[in-house]
Amino acid sequence: MNKPFKTVDWVDGKLRLIDQTILPTRLEFLDYSNYKEVVEAIRTMVVRGAPAIGCTAAIGLAIGANSIVTESREQFMIELEAIAEEFRGSRPTAVNLFWAIDRILAVEAKTAGSITDIKAALLHEAIEMLEEDVRTNRAMGHYGAELLSSGDTVLTHCNAGALATVAFGTALGVIRAAVEQGKHIQVYADETRPRLQGMKLTAWELHQDGIPVTIISDNMAGVLMREGKINCAIVGADRIAANGDAANKIGTYTVAVLAKHHEIPFYIAAPYSTIDLTLADGSLIPIEERDPTEVTHIDGHRIAPEGVPVWNPSFDVTPNSLISGIITERGVIHPPYFENIARMAE
Repeated sequence: MNKPFKTVDWVDGKLRLIDQTILPTRLEFLDYSNYKEVVEAIRTMVVRGAPAIGCTAAIGLAIGANSIVTESREQFMIELEAIAEEFRGSRPTAVNLFWAIDRILAVEAKTAGSITDIKAALLHEAIEMLEEDVRTNRAMGHYGAELLSSGDTVLTHCNAGALATVAFGTALGVIRAAVEQGKHIQVYADETRPRLQGMKLTAWELHQDGIPVTIISDNMAGVLMREGKINCAIVGADRIAANGDAANKIGTYTVAVLAKHHEIPFYIAAPYSTIDLTLADGSLIPIEERDPTEVTHIDGHRIAPEGVPVWNPSFDVTPNSLISGIITERGVIHPPYFENIARMAE
């Protein structure tokens, strides 16, 4: 298995991202030294996946801080908060984005010294978050791998791999960890309309690592489950409410309903920072709606008739009753979720 690449990195004083909009046709890295370009990279999904978005925003905020010209601490924070607000507006559903921004902003209050010292401290914290993300994914993989047996076939939806994190991955991190333990795991990757992240990204990642993967269209999962060809489903999450309801890529709810009907375990794999304890349940999770052309066009070619309305929510919410377990770096959370999530926070 190949050593996982870094989706988000700090190289020679610049933020380096993999351009995920052109995978799997080619692998290209983009360097950023302007925070507004980083905001746009998040908005346009050059980088995507909740953990990767959070780490990218952390580095982007540090880059923005470095561009502020003032010796007044008060003025510095006014301008830094304005930059933070631009990042907050880039992707509303991924709670890791807001968690990362708040963590970077909190560094200022803990840092004595000059504005230069504060800027250095912000960047140091952001870089530490990159390394922390890799450790988190490794720990998550360790706990999740215990749920898999050699010979299992896993269904995934969207991409929750190295490309959705700094490296290793959440849902795919569980699969990678199981393979590292010597288990033989096969994967079915939903194509994941409308942006096809399962086909373009998940299948690419697993193929690179030599992990057996088969692409299916989104409407094939039920048949595979009925035929006994799926042992479990593992997906990521962009935000999890305090009761365990989880928002993930649109279509996840459908997979969870099918898994429940066929008595197949359905797992969420996400860092604990994805849990938003301020939201009592999934009905309060903001759902991003994206450009209709994501549905009407594929790779720039229109496939839908002109003039027909399009609804394009990027995420749906899976209720906790359909979730068998939430895999985190702190361990696997089982029902009842409200009590066990709160207990793990202590």
